[in-house]
Amino acid sequence: MTSANERPGPVPSELRVAADKKSLTVTFSDDERYRLEAELLRVCSPSAEVQGHGPGQRVTVYGKRNVEIMKVEPVGNYAVRITFDDMHNTGIFSWFFLREIGREREERWEEYLADMQAKGLSRDPAGRRG
Repeated sequence: MTSANERPGPVPSELRVAADKKSLTVTFSDDERYRLEAELLRVCSPSAEVQGHGPGQRVTVYGKRNVEIMKVEPVGNYAVRITFDDMHNTGIFSWFFLREIGREREERWEEYLADMQAKGLSRDPAGRRG
């Protein structure tokens, strides 16, 4: 079952974590393909920890430039749970969400960088600026 915001659509025919664990390539059954960086997936995680529990509660996640994907596990037949090497694993990445983030990748990346700059935060782990 999907929520009102998640319409059924093509499902991934392949999910592939890069050898360096820095990205996930998602290929959908209609041949749309997206390479999604681990950092982008981590900072845009659909988890309550990142998105909050209501409007205006979204958290800016920083210091994740070097984050890696440790594991990708199926959740039913509609999503995956991604475990990152910082041990974050509470986000459920639905097929709809992965497709949306793939299509909006550039816009979301620019918003993330602008948000970080506005808050004086860094993509680098604590103690390093970059």
